[in-house]
Formats: sequence, structure tokens, C-alpha cells
Amino acid sequence: MESKRVKKAVIPAAGLGTRFLPATKAMPKEMLPIVDKPTIQYIIEEAVESGIEDILIVTGKGKRAIEDHFDSVPELEQILIEKGKSEFLKLVEETTNINIHFIRQSKPMGLGHAVLQAKAFVGDEPFVVMLGDDIVQAETPCTRQLINQYEITNSSIIGVQPVSDEETQRYGIVDLSSSVSETLHKVKSFVEKPVPGTAPSNLAILGRYLFTPEIFKYLETQEPGAGNEIQLTDAITRLNEMQRVFAYEFNGKRYDVGEKLGFIRTTLEFALKREDLGDDVHKLMIELLENRLSLIEK
Repeated sequence: MESKRVKKAVIPAAGLGTRFLPATKAMPKEMLPIVDKPTIQYIIEEAVESGIEDILIVTGKGKRAIEDHFDSVPELEQILIEKGKSEFLKLVEETTNINIHFIRQSKPMGLGHAVLQAKAFVGDEPFVVMLGDDIVQAETPCTRQLINQYEITNSSIIGVQPVSDEETQRYGIVDLSSSVSETLHKVKSFVEKPVPGTAPSNLAILGRYLFTPEIFKYLETQEPGAGNEIQLTDAITRLNEMQRVFAYEFNGKRYDVGEKLGFIRTTLEFALKREDLGDDVHKLMIELLENRLSLIEK
């Protein structure tokens, strides 16, 4: 049977962003900018470049700024037209010419519960879940890579990459049963944040998933797990018992913008790559390092 085309994406964005307080007291963490672009916009752009046609963002209280960002602002657009600032007008219009929907997660009951809010939106179609804490730069967009694998396997695909042994306790880790190729693996089980030294592999789930709609059957009946929340990993484990789930080692560089040091590193790297900023940022970094060295020597 020919598989259905993957056209829909779900982006959970209801988290409180406590690691970035006080900045996230009034601003959604998804709107914190990498240089001059909100982190969530990088996720949206990846989805569009992957061929996704409809996007659902699952929000929560205090997240109205996300909706406003992807809405049109006629007053601003008119001012930019009048002042002949066509370059800025293009940047503004790029955020509005996308088919985006919103739904609110009324209670913070975990990632699995957030994805469950998309059931009516998804219907009986396969769909991708994209987490905003992970930005991936790749020649072929990460989500497109998962879609390509789905078109071969007609099964749910979890995006993974190797992490160091010290980092395995921070992620969901896959326990492999066998490998189809160097990058595509059948999964035996999933272990959420294993105790140091107990991880079954070093392949971590890194913010990109492609699911068949059957995942909702397990999310609806999933008992609360770690943190008394509905854990997506638990539902995937149950899905895997009835319908094979694959782990795919995607190509590309993944940036963790969900914690402070990763956010700073991403901002610096992206700024260095910019034609309009790269040289000046490079000089500034050298200046700051020299100043720091001189202070240490004193």
C-alpha cells in the first residue's frame, strides 16, 4: 500500500522556559532571538523547506507573542513601503505567508500531552513533531531526511545522533535491536534519561520525530510517567510493541538552544556566518578574549 504524503507538522511550544528566567517571565522562550530571528522561526523554516504544508503550534498561557509574530502587521508593512525599505518588508512578509494554526495546551502535562492536542489537526495522516530546543543546519533539512526514510519504511521514524557518554543522562536514548543500514536502525526500546553508565547506546533522540497516526491511540491511554507527566517516549515504546519504529541518524549540525551555554554558542556561530556581521563579530570576540586574558594575567 502506498504511504500517505507527510504534509503536517506539530511544534510543541507550551513550555515555561524556566531555564531562561527572568527573560521568559513575559516573553516565550521560543521568541528569544538567535541574532535577529526568533528560535521558533528556524523550526518553521525547516518545516517549509521540507515540504510541510500545514503547521500546528501547541502553545500555552503567555505565548501570544508567537501568534503575533506570524500574523500580518498592516501598519508596519505600510510604513516600510512608504519608506522604501523593501528588504525589511520582505523579512516581515516571510513570517506571514505560511499556513500556521494554533491550539492551547490548557495544563502543563508533558510533551506527550502536548502532541495529543494535535489529534484532530492530524486526522489519519502521518505527521512530524519538531521541538524548538533543537535547531539543525543540514544540506537536506532534517525533517526532509525523516520524510525520505518514511517513504521507504512506511513506519514511524525517530531522529537521533550520537552524544558523549557523559551526555546520555540528558536525553531519551534508543536501545537498538538491529540495523537496516549504517544510519537506519530498528529499535528494541527507549530509555528516558538513563542513569550514568547504564545507557544501552549513545544514540540520543534529538527533537525530530515522524509518527504514523497510531501514536494517538497510545497517547490517549498513556499513564503519567516521570514528573507525573504524559511522556512521549513512553507512548513510543508502546507503539513499538505493535508497530515497528525506526531510529534514523540524521545528517547535519544540531544546535541546542534549550540551555544557556548552547544558546550563546549558537548565537555566536550564526553571527560569525553572517556576511553582514561575521567579520565584525570575529574582531569583537578576539577583543573580548584579549581583555579577559589581560584581566587574568593581572
